[in-house]
Amino acid sequence: MSTVEDRLAKAGITLPPAAAPVANYVPFVRTGNLVIVSGQICLGADGKIASAHKGKLGKEVEEAAGREAARACAINVLAQLKAAIGDLDKVVRVVRLGGFINSTPDYGAVPQVMNGASDLMVEIFGDAGRHARSTIGVAQLPLDAAVEVEGMFEIA
Repeated sequence: MSTVEDRLAKAGITLPPAAAPVANYVPFVRTGNLVIVSGQICLGADGKIASAHKGKLGKEVEEAAGREAARACAINVLAQLKAAIGDLDKVVRVVRLGGFINSTPDYGAVPQVMNGASDLMVEIFGDAGRHARSTIGVAQLPLDAAVEVEGMFEIA
């Protein structure tokens, strides 16, 4: 088992199988020493969205549940990354995360929600997990997911 996978196991995380795309796109693209992972929604290990992670922040979804949803998205991003490169120890750095938060127009805590994904990257990759980030509130996401996260990684 790799060092990164040891850290995942210690955090109680088992990566799910990488989800298949649901439209005309690929789940990841590798170009040079970068891997870009398409947006992943907050599907659980069972392939479904938990009811607490469905709907809008600022309405049906509480901030803490939003952070949990962002963490679930990040786990799915890592599952796609592992499918792309085979061994997560090849990650040199988490370059960037993009977060989309399904929220009401006046919801102001989108950065705090996205911390659920960012905190996981730092927990698993240490300083190499610190990354650039954009987070925006959006009107709707696929399957009424509360959060979607995409990522860019430098690999060896």
